Amino acid sequence: MTLFGWLQSALFVAALVALTKPLGLFIARVFEDAPTPGAAPDTANAAGGAPVMRRGGLADVPVLGRVLGPVERLFYRLAGVRADEEMSWRTYAVGILIFNAAGMLVVYLLQRAQGLLPLNPAGLGAVEPGSAFNTAASFASNTNWQGYGGETTMSYLTQMAALTVQNFASAATGIAVLIALIRGLARRQSASVGNAWVDLTRATLYVLLPLSLVLAVALVGTGVAQTFSGPVTATLAHPVPGADGGAAVATQTIALGPVASQVAIKQLGTNGGGFFNVNSAHPLENPTPLSNFLQLLAILAIPAALCYTVGRMVRDTRQGWAVFAAMMLLFVPLTVATTVFESGTTPGIEAAAPVAPGGGNMEGKEVRHGIGGSALWAVVTTAASNGSVNSMHDSYTPLGGLIPMWMMQLGEVVFGGVGSGLYGMLVFALLAVFVAGLMVGRTPEYLGKKVEAYEIKMSALVILAPPFMVLIGTALAVSFDAGRATVFNPGAHGFSEVLYAFSSMGNNNGSAFAGLGANVPFYNAAGGLAMLVARFWIIVPVLAIAGSFAAKKTSAATSGTLPTSGPLFVGMLAVVVVVVGALTFVPALALGPIVEHLQMIGH
Repeated sequence: MTLFGWLQSALFVAALVALTKPLGLFIARVFEDAPTPGAAPDTANAAGGAPVMRRGGLADVPVLGRVLGPVERLFYRLAGVRADEEMSWRTYAVGILIFNAAGMLVVYLLQRAQGLLPLNPAGLGAVEPGSAFNTAASFASNTNWQGYGGETTMSYLTQMAALTVQNFASAATGIAVLIALIRGLARRQSASVGNAWVDLTRATLYVLLPLSLVLAVALVGTGVAQTFSGPVTATLAHPVPGADGGAAVATQTIALGPVASQVAIKQLGTNGGGFFNVNSAHPLENPTPLSNFLQLLAILAIPAALCYTVGRMVRDTRQGWAVFAAMMLLFVPLTVATTVFESGTTPGIEAAAPVAPGGGNMEGKEVRHGIGGSALWAVVTTAASNGSVNSMHDSYTPLGGLIPMWMMQLGEVVFGGVGSGLYGMLVFALLAVFVAGLMVGRTPEYLGKKVEAYEIKMSALVILAPPFMVLIGTALAVSFDAGRATVFNPGAHGFSEVLYAFSSMGNNNGSAFAGLGANVPFYNAAGGLAMLVARFWIIVPVLAIAGSFAAKKTSAATSGTLPTSGPLFVGMLAVVVVVVGALTFVPALALGPIVEHLQMIGH
């Protein structure tokens, strides 16, 4: 890879680190239990512990508070929400589930009815029921797995009113659940963890919407399309031969649409997917190195910033930086490894056409992004629960493709989705202190709260659900004719494609190896189920942990307490994540990319 490629990766890491504190501080101010300027003083919570939150504007960011505060209060009045009433974790969970079930239903119905609705200049008909279910489950779960071509399947109305809106809703859900968990860790002897409707509103109105607006405008400036015009026809400079020897084709139809607005929230909300079938490799969705860099930064900006938000809200920023460091300890080496693997070549390519110095495996990659921009994107998008791609992962070398697959299999906790990645990593933190407690023979503690049997049981549900869906789904797919029928590549690579697909759906990522016909009844049904379980089976036990911690007293640190903000804990947390991922998935990886690598070097 070229020097520019390495500099680009280094600049990306530096920009991400620089952005983490200011954005994390801003998000903390949105959700901290502070009264609105001019509101009545806080009163004691009837349940004891935390104060009742007098919300209605942004306490520490007066400009946004003045502009959006009235909008926020209007939403509450229209919905009949009492912003000063808090919820137990069970009520909070019910609210989250109802909100997402309603969103999934709307996405499904809009797809089925789009042929009768406006903003459909291409005249696209209703989406097939199985595909509509899979897509609705995908966007409700923040997965954004797409078994269809966006520009040839979805009308502008469906892209905006269903998919883009759900991008906001699912991202807000992840942030809200994380904030509830943080309150559980920060409060003492409280029966409540916040108000789900208020948290969802604030995540959307103050965090996601302003950032998306700024990013969308910036992307339009780089050349990303944003229009309601229909497809345009371009005359080719050189006609191409027609299919099956038919007449030469002299024109090309170019799909357009409101692209930048969807791209902005798909990246910032770690949703993924794409307006176009080829996703972020499309020149109207990601045209320049600058648009590529901005979108990369947008993918990890909020997940990284939320680490600082945790530290701020628990009144110990070292705790947030420790989690951030553990994520970086995994992210940076795996990014370097993927780049190195793709900078090499394969024996077959080398024999046919020796690669010049600075070359590498360019198959499936856009020249304007190169190996550096492609490999960095592959790791970023699978580290985050994003799923957008700017190159074909199916064309990576076996080991180069293994790393993005394993990043998902780690549980999408190396930054992960907005909110969801961090609450997953905090669950691993509980497991790390539990293991440390067993080593020294004392009750483990995290942030002054004792970690007991109930929290470990809930943590086990969180950690085991995604691997269960991935491994069982893969096993069923390769065992039955319905699953094997659309695996178009033989042997180890075909198995890798199936394993990658269920790793993506079972961890709410959404990217694909390709080479697999996934828009068929088997994968639509099995994948939809995997996505829903991986999202909502986890959310409920995370909120249960939040409620349990909120009700606990805080214990004073002693000489026997494991410090959770130092290098020792950072290393232990990273090791626990790796060990769990390795023990769970190495046997399956050995049947796919590892075997394929051995076959490649043997050839």
